[in-house]
Amino acid sequence: MNKFNFAIIGAAGYIAPRHMKAIKDTGNKLLAVLDPFDSIGIIDSYSPEADYFRESERFDRHLDKLRRLGEDKKIHYVS
Repeated sequence: MNKFNFAIIGAAGYIAPRHMKAIKDTGNKLLAVLDPFDSIGIIDSYSPEADYFRESERFDRHLDKLRRLGEDKKIHYVS
């Protein structure tokens, strides 16, 4: 079974915790999170290794960096 890497925009939203739970429960990885509001507690409960960003420009640069690191770090889906 393939494992996928995810990034989430809007982690403080109503649906985001469900997405994070589904990512974790299916054995996939959440690598990056973008949200202007600090919802780090909920992020840490599902994926403590995820990188958190408040600014979209830094988030975008980080996703590009992950892509250049290879298939095991590349983001496959953004939610």
